[in-house]
Amino acid sequence: MILYFSATGNCRYVAERIAQANDDEILSMTEAAEIGRYSFEADTVGIITPTYFWGLPSVVKEFLSKVEIKAGYIWFIATYGTTPGGSGYFTDKCIGGKTDAFFSVKMADTWTVWFDLSTPEAVGKFTKNTETEINDAITRIRNRERGNFMKNKVPVFSAKIAYSTYDSARATKNLSADENCIGCGLCAAKCPAGAIEMHDKRPVWVKDKCAMCFGCLHRCPKFSIQYGSGKGTRKHGQYLNPNVKI
Repeated sequence: MILYFSATGNCRYVAERIAQANDDEILSMTEAAEIGRYSFEADTVGIITPTYFWGLPSVVKEFLSKVEIKAGYIWFIATYGTTPGGSGYFTDKCIGGKTDAFFSVKMADTWTVWFDLSTPEAVGKFTKNTETEINDAITRIRNRERGNFMKNKVPVFSAKIAYSTYDSARATKNLSADENCIGCGLCAAKCPAGAIEMHDKRPVWVKDKCAMCFGCLHRCPKFSIQYGSGKGTRKHGQYLNPNVKI
């Protein structure tokens, strides 16, 4: 069993690749939470999550804090753009120190407030080693290797400092839809935090905070959703992993 969270397709792609190679099944954490499934028993269980502010997305942290896992081998993969930070540490803490192996896969960083994904060349700077790192994880998981194989991680105390800024960054007052919005409702339908409702064919953020996964921003067919002033997000473009449907 592979549990994953994916807003723009990166983690879903990793989950699908590993599941296909190792004859496993995948389940979205958001789907599991919707049906109230938090107990998992299998020979091996994998956890795949993106790195947010050097830690875990709020929806992942909430899910893992409730989960019960019984398995002979538990592995974890963080996808990241600059560093997986302390995501492995935070995950292991959530599940009671049961993680046997830790991996990381560098992929396109969808926090486009800072990172440019506006061209294939810009995306390629992040993804040049993605397939190699996935293949390495597949082999090690198949062989049940134990240990911390994560690259570019940072000391836990540094990760905690960076992660402490996530709470303010995920305030929904930072998000808005401009005049290009066509009222399709895709943002509301796909929000993993249930933070968006459609009022008079316009998205309204009805919670003070969300996961700030940028799923709404990157999926919007008119690129109408922006963060803050939109100065960074407009310039840096939208991104969905081209290998999966999300």
